Amino acid sequence: MFSGVRAPRLQLMHLPHVTPFAKNPLYFFTACIVNRRPILACAESARILEAAWQNSAQHDGWFIGRYVIMPDHVHLFAMPVPEAKRRADWCKTWKSVSSRQICRTLGIAPPLWQPDTFDHILRNKESYSEKWDYVQANPVRAGLVQDPVDWPWRGEINSLAF
Repeated sequence: MFSGVRAPRLQLMHLPHVTPFAKNPLYFFTACIVNRRPILACAESARILEAAWQNSAQHDGWFIGRYVIMPDHVHLFAMPVPEAKRRADWCKTWKSVSSRQICRTLGIAPPLWQPDTFDHILRNKESYSEKWDYVQANPVRAGLVQDPVDWPWRGEINSLAF
């Protein structure tokens, strides 16, 4: 029966292990080419993507770590500074810049990138290691190389860590 007295409202606590993770999240991204056209695994595309990601920290506040460029998609790890562009805006920026340059360089018609991008916040050092192991083995699973280190379209722009 309602007595007219409200019970005190419960306050949600912030978990201590979530606080540092939320301040400097480390993201894992995957972006795919429209119709999965195999056009990225070449020197020209790699040079354009690497340049866009290199400039990302200074222009947008997003630091790019390890990456793998596959023929029809890319995987990369990125971490924003607190005053960085919003995640969605940053993705649009690097995809737009790279799209214009890759399309012009390779003589192909846009659009280049699928509009959506898969992203996932990594929760700890182990999840980062597991994701990287999976990503760097992509060219092996695709039958492109026998050893991940032989894939030429991979690298690290900034060392990112928890």
